[in-house]
Amino acid sequence: MTFQEIPFQRAPMPLLLEADPSEQCIQSYLKDSWCFAAFEGEEIVGICFVKPENDTTAELFNIAVAPDIQAKGIGTQLLKFTLHALSNKGIEKVELGTGSFGHQLAFYQRQGFRVDSVRKNFFLDHYDEPIFEMGIQHKDMLRLVCDLSLWQ
Repeated sequence: MTFQEIPFQRAPMPLLLEADPSEQCIQSYLKDSWCFAAFEGEEIVGICFVKPENDTTAELFNIAVAPDIQAKGIGTQLLKFTLHALSNKGIEKVELGTGSFGHQLAFYQRQGFRVDSVRKNFFLDHYDEPIFEMGIQHKDMLRLVCDLSLWQ
């Protein structure tokens, strides 16, 4: 498995849709973001998009791993690679939004992300179709923050 930063145009849309079911939302951040990828040989099997907000803060918008190889640590390795690369770019704080429960929340918390705020009804207001996990509909978004100076 290798990891590298790639041009956003190389990111496979089906992989991005694994993490965000709205192509419209995905299109809104692609051009202005850094794209990091996990490769198995020549194939992109993991993708991570992070958009700089200013010189020291960035927002992680999408991280996904091909479904047939999930739960093998690739997402964790990709996130660690991404956070190191961001730190090398001078980023000190990484923010993201995720559901208020589920495996994504635990994934980010294991890497040092902490809950910063709640955006009530985000998934109800911004997605045409309801998003369910474990039989529960996502409604609110948790905003998480990782201080890279503490993470290293």
